[in-house]
Amino acid sequence: MPWRVCLSGLPGGGKSMIARALAAETGALWLRVDRVEQAKREPHMKTEDLADGGYAAPRAVPPAVLEQGSDVIADRVNPIPLTQEAWRAAMLEEGGRHLDVALTCSNTKEHRRRVETCKAEVPKPGLPDWQAVLTRTYEPLTAADLSLDAAARPVEAGSVGIRTALQEYAHG
Repeated sequence: MPWRVCLSGLPGGGKSMIARALAAETGALWLRVDRVEQAKREPHMKTEDLADGGYAAPRAVPPAVLEQGSDVIADRVNPIPLTQEAWRAAMLEEGGRHLDVALTCSNTKEHRRRVETCKAEVPKPGLPDWQAVLTRTYEPLTAADLSLDAAARPVEAGSVGIRTALQEYAHG
């Protein structure tokens, strides 16, 4: 049965590193909301606020992928309960295994280093600086199935923790 993992957390918290590793290990589709948001910013599109559209449009993709029998990893900040619940509802609508993962980086120095040294994979407008991360509206995912602190070993600990949780879910 196909599964989907939704990674939520602030920029620099390890979402993309874990999603990349998990997708490589499992062959799942890695759905990057930041790429969708960037496509909407391209010069030919006139938009004032991408917050809703950047999250609403990608919600339509996982059900189609799941129908084809493939697994999905969604990588997004998911900053407020409204977006968190909308994603969860869309994923649960299709049945199957779903895992909401809240990522944090408890080591402030390490979190800042990641934000300040991250190389942009998505062009313009670029990555947020540390001040933007600190002042961003963000309410942690309270209904997470799994919470991971990516401060120590984000890729190894994250992908192993997620795969273990999915196995437990399948057998429990």
